[in-house]
Amino acid sequence: MAAVKTWDELKKDMQRRMESGLDVLRKEFSGLRSGRASTSLLEPVVVEAYGNTQPLVQCATIGVPEPRMLTVQVWDKGLVKAVEKAIREAGLGLNPSSDGLMIRVPIPALNEERRREMQKIAGKYAEQARISIRNVRRDGMDILKKMGKDGSISEDETKKHEKETQVLTDDTIKKIDELLAHKEKEIMQV
Repeated sequence: MAAVKTWDELKKDMQRRMESGLDVLRKEFSGLRSGRASTSLLEPVVVEAYGNTQPLVQCATIGVPEPRMLTVQVWDKGLVKAVEKAIREAGLGLNPSSDGLMIRVPIPALNEERRREMQKIAGKYAEQARISIRNVRRDGMDILKKMGKDGSISEDETKKHEKETQVLTDDTIKKIDELLAHKEKEIMQV
């Protein structure tokens, strides 16, 4: 967290970080397309390349030639196998196949099993968001305690602000749960 001097600055910083966590979740959920191909479906995929990891979009171009097919045009022929492996192991239930620099990723029909799988993925994304929000709360509480110890706010103010921080956290986690419920409903309706 940035160095804060007042409760208002701390609260704004926590709100900004929590909203950012919600934005990340929304983006991840948008990648969970219900049986339709979307380039955002492969955005969370990370590839082992050049001795470290990097997002798929930094080593390939993703296309949607038809509603149930994605294509991945790898820029470096040496990375084709690594990209193919990364897509297969990303937990998205996809089975890519390559021919040269082009990798074709068929999007499986959403049968009951695939829908349940996507619900689990959505749940995993939501849990990561909850953890992120709780980390923001923990950081905020630590700063509040420090502010209370060094005398910049009173003990009563510390307790009051800790309660406000918890309310902010609870509200944000409630939004995560609402987003998850909406996404699960969307997945099961298609």
